[in-house]
Amino acid sequence: MNARPPASGRAWAGNIALAALLVLAAALLLPLHGDAWWTAPPRPFRWWLAIAALLAYVGACAPFLWRGASTSVRAPTHPDAAEGTMLVVWASQTGFARLLAERSVEMLRSGAVSTALLPIDAVDAGMLARSRRALFIVSTTGEGDPPDHALAFLRRTMSEAPVLAGLEYALLALGDREYRDYCAFGRQLDGWLREHGARPLFDRVEVDNADQAALRHWQYEVGRVGGLADLPDWTPPAYEPWRLEARVMLNPGGPGAPVHDLALVPEHGPLPRWTAGDIAEIGPRHAPHHVHAWLDAAGLDPDARIVGPRGEEPLAVLLSRMQLPEPRRLRGLSAQALADRLDPLPHREYSIASTPDEGQVRLLVRRMSHPDGTPGLGSGWLCEHAVTGGTIDLRVRPNPGFHPPPMDRPLVLVGSGTGIAGLRAHLQARAAAGAHGAWLLFGERSPGHDRFYADDLRRWQAEGVLERVDLAFSRAPAEPAYVQHRLQAAADTLRGWIDRGASILVCGNAGAMAPAVDIALGDILGVARRDELRAAGRYRRDVY
Repeated sequence: MNARPPASGRAWAGNIALAALLVLAAALLLPLHGDAWWTAPPRPFRWWLAIAALLAYVGACAPFLWRGASTSVRAPTHPDAAEGTMLVVWASQTGFARLLAERSVEMLRSGAVSTALLPIDAVDAGMLARSRRALFIVSTTGEGDPPDHALAFLRRTMSEAPVLAGLEYALLALGDREYRDYCAFGRQLDGWLREHGARPLFDRVEVDNADQAALRHWQYEVGRVGGLADLPDWTPPAYEPWRLEARVMLNPGGPGAPVHDLALVPEHGPLPRWTAGDIAEIGPRHAPHHVHAWLDAAGLDPDARIVGPRGEEPLAVLLSRMQLPEPRRLRGLSAQALADRLDPLPHREYSIASTPDEGQVRLLVRRMSHPDGTPGLGSGWLCEHAVTGGTIDLRVRPNPGFHPPPMDRPLVLVGSGTGIAGLRAHLQARAAAGAHGAWLLFGERSPGHDRFYADDLRRWQAEGVLERVDLAFSRAPAEPAYVQHRLQAAADTLRGWIDRGASILVCGNAGAMAPAVDIALGDILGVARRDELRAAGRYRRDVY
């Protein structure tokens, strides 16, 4: 819910004050005149009487008027009292962070997520300690300074040491790389929250000069946290057409959902450049049978020609990329009128498993299912409905927070499931650079079915790119384990690698694996050292 008082209450109070003011004015001014209306100027002592009375009235009302004015922009003392309310906190110098906070609240409320929108100066340590979830959207101004209204929070609240172990949060940091201390306040706030026990829902998102790709990533992650999968992007990606060259299922007969290795190349022009750790934004499509069933229900011709963002095309082709409401709500519209009203499907994000020197974008996609067994929108499109040789809408998005550390340093790679895709790209990049000294810890379900990229891993071991590999399978008959158990079993070895300057990269599930690995690293290295690695860029994550 919004923390602002209801407009109806403020209007009622304003009407009472206005009525009282009019009555007072009439009582004071009417006696100033003779029988005829305003036939002579008022006597001087009457002016002073009127002014004195008016000032007395305003003085009496001032506390109430001020209270009403302040509560219209500030939050109640305890907006987190409602169970399950998510705090959305903004710190803004120019208004952009506040706008993004309001957009985030609007998005969450569309999915029935209770929210409280607050400026950061209305938040204190006690409120955060009582809250369960919070989003922070904060800007940095000048040479690393917080917005003016955040100074009190910085000096008062961030000087305290609250216990925030019950708080999960996400943070969007706005900045400009032309300044030396890029996103300094956001990074400072993130460090303070972690230091006092708060747990990130996903890693900090940094936005350079209103970069739209980073903002889409924030929207994607907030939507995921709020259980919102199909809201339109604030700014849809500028996709390019790519061709699906190949699709191979890697775990036939396995206990988990099918996992596919996909290879894609641009339909036109050269292969773009990207860096290990970068992301593919995919424009999903509805299955053809779903679109035609919808058109039948709406009474429209799938072959009707319409003009859309991509020029003239059949209605069914355009609808495959659009969000489709209940068809009965749109009966009676022409094909073009329908096309003009619909929003595009939101993008999906996948870690790129390859590097440009391999000549293709490779993705590792698990087919997800809804409770009724129907496939998820993005994974269903890529794993089932897209035709080999057909077109995929794709845009490569930089992900600098997961780019490679220096190649001359050791590297520890930790992941599970399809998270091995992002780790594979880093290993390929190190192989191309002739780098050695990498250690992979990877977890999946079945040792007999879920050994993704096994041939690549064996080759890199033979070449010395991979110095060590530890695998964990949760359904292994002899020794079931998760990847964090492998870390804990090799605690002394891990400390030695970190002492030699190793970095840690983690890729995979944000709900279970990533928090468990984070806790294990804190146990093995100590929380302070783990957080020092994070601050130094030697502990990076790409989790989803």
